Amino acid sequence: MRAQLRSGGVSETVIDDAVLILSELLSNACKHGRPLGDAPAGDGDVRAAWRVDPRGRLVVEVTDGGGPTRPAPATPSVTAHGGRGLNIITALADDWGVRDDVQGEVTVWVVVHEDVHDPDAGRHRGGFATRVTSAAVPALAGLDLADVLDELG
Repeated sequence: MRAQLRSGGVSETVIDDAVLILSELLSNACKHGRPLGDAPAGDGDVRAAWRVDPRGRLVVEVTDGGGPTRPAPATPSVTAHGGRGLNIITALADDWGVRDDVQGEVTVWVVVHEDVHDPDAGRHRGGFATRVTSAAVPALAGLDLADVLDELG
């Protein structure tokens, strides 16, 4: 896949982001979605696809049999073991959404793009951590990390 995308002019940064996004989408589909078509429950059959659209943007899609809820970013607690996947996708992607099929299939699609001529286009890695993290933890009075590190050193 990487070689095909590189030969099609997709940058390494976009490919790296797309691989992470695909991993998150597949994890979500296997965890929350039903299998496609006639697959027995528990098989976790899903469909993944990618393409470069006419505007040169990479589009990644994962389709499953739908689930009990619509895919939506969560607000997990700081100690939660999950719930950050769609926040990661939102941070890395130019756009994403959900498409329903008449047969009950649900596709989550994501557009990833890097425009070297327009550095303000789309999302960028520079603020990735601030776009993915949960709400800020309130400051704790009297806690100075520098003092703690000095004591350890």
